[in-house]
Amino acid sequence: MSNVITVKAYAKVNLALDIIGKRQDGYHEVAMIMQSIDLADTVSFTEQDGDITVSADIPALACDETNLAYRAAALLKREFNIRTGVHIELVKTIPMAAGLAGGSADAAAVLSGLNHLWGLRLSVDKLVELGATLGSDVPFCLRGGTMLATGRGEILQRLPNLPECYIVLAKPDISVSTAWAYGNFRQDKAGQRPDIETMIGCLATGDLTGIAHRLCNVLESVTIGAHPAIGGLKQLMLDSGLMASLMSGSGPTVFGLTPDAETAQAAARKLRSANNAEIFIAKTVSKVGDNVGTEIIANQA
Repeated sequence: MSNVITVKAYAKVNLALDIIGKRQDGYHEVAMIMQSIDLADTVSFTEQDGDITVSADIPALACDETNLAYRAAALLKREFNIRTGVHIELVKTIPMAAGLAGGSADAAAVLSGLNHLWGLRLSVDKLVELGATLGSDVPFCLRGGTMLATGRGEILQRLPNLPECYIVLAKPDISVSTAWAYGNFRQDKAGQRPDIETMIGCLATGDLTGIAHRLCNVLESVTIGAHPAIGGLKQLMLDSGLMASLMSGSGPTVFGLTPDAETAQAAARKLRSANNAEIFIAKTVSKVGDNVGTEIIANQA
């Protein structure tokens, strides 16, 4: 009987996102505080003869060599001369092209899951090194929790955990290209900038109110300008009783914070009745599995 491993792949939100400048390698220098949430895809692996195949429960998701999960598997197969094939099944809960690192989370799950399935015994540090070649968010998705990300996003520093709270998310029917958002960013148009150091201090003291008051994402200056509905969602979240709201990553998903389950549920109901955005309620994830951002939930031989 073929080995089957199933992994949960957790989404992220950006509590803070600043762009410092353009790097010589073409990427942007960033400073971000990133947080794992329990909105998660499920990624299953089944050994097979032959090569890598991928399937997904969303027809719009390409399952060929362009898929980041496929590329992660191909990377391990090539680097470690693996002869066995694998079928990867993606069950998607994280919306696509949403600013929540869904593709990166799936790639991280593939690295973690195949490390176990193929008995590679690679350290998390090695997986992070490999993941950085696939995408800037993959290293964070492997480690998870609450982290400061610098460089192009691949240099990570563990931070004190965000106090446990509920995250209400609204993903409008808008598509935003990360490359477009970064490419159209202008320093002189950014307006408010994140106060990273003060937010880290609030994390250290468990001050959720202080953190909420300092949520900041400079890419809002690009994406909200092109898609005003995102700004409308932010205001609706505040009107629904959430402590604060912010666009995650390059957008278009907006999220709000609250420590209270009833407030989160009431806000979600109001958002669902007011627009056609996809609405989710999640919680923060501080530590999963062996302190990484993916969690093996089944291992069957």
